[in-house]
Amino acid sequence: MSYKIVVDSCCELPEKYKKDPHFEIVPLGLEVGDYRIMDDEHFNQKEFLEQVASCPQCPRSSCPSPESYRQAFESEAEHIYVVTLSGNLSGSYNSAMVGRQMYLEEDESKQIYVMDSCSASCGETQLALLAASLEEQGLSFEEVVSRLEAFRSEMNTYFVLDNLETLRKNGRLSGVKALVASTLSIKPVMAGTMDGRIEQIGQGIGIRKGLQKMADAVVRNVVRSEEKTLMITHCNCPERAESVKRMVTSKVSVKDVVIMDTAGVSSMYANDGGIIVTI
Repeated sequence: MSYKIVVDSCCELPEKYKKDPHFEIVPLGLEVGDYRIMDDEHFNQKEFLEQVASCPQCPRSSCPSPESYRQAFESEAEHIYVVTLSGNLSGSYNSAMVGRQMYLEEDESKQIYVMDSCSASCGETQLALLAASLEEQGLSFEEVVSRLEAFRSEMNTYFVLDNLETLRKNGRLSGVKALVASTLSIKPVMAGTMDGRIEQIGQGIGIRKGLQKMADAVVRNVVRSEEKTLMITHCNCPERAESVKRMVTSKVSVKDVVIMDTAGVSSMYANDGGIIVTI
């Protein structure tokens, strides 16, 4: 095995890749009040969302330790690519960088590249699967890194939240604004910035209008759509994901469409009914 892809658990992987020895997921920790779990293969989305809904405190995540990353690098792979949650949302990137330094102090024979996705969820998936694809094509480590960085620079991330409680609880949305948005069914349309921060780019009255405005932004901003995979991650709402797929693919051609359910960290950010899109 000449290469390995290491991701944190904010990255959703299609089932076939979870069993692929080229991939390893390093879990974050999740806590909602006194409820604490690891975001691993035992994550129960239904139970977690119930805890979030019933707890007045904001759910939180804890990034993997540098040692967790260091251990993930222990393999026969010569090339290791690490893709993490945005450094502006989590300490996962910094932890991976420390883990890399720790490993290379013991073994300098490997080439290890740690990439801040400047995104989350399926944005990490885009980069992880691209790295594997480029390695399978036989590209050099340096060329794979260059291609990944070029792709990241034009990748767009969008999301629409149906439930604003997590934003309210963590202070990103005032109680008054959250109440008004809830009462009027205003659904904010959010996008990731080039440096991995979050900004609001629009809003819709009702979830369908919000999803339509997000789909319109996808269509308006995508570059060379026919070469891209449209990835949609949903939190407990597959029908909405299918609806967004139709909204986008009715207007632009894409290479492929991948739809996934959120794992733990993405469920925490998106909350019940949220949709995340990258292309």
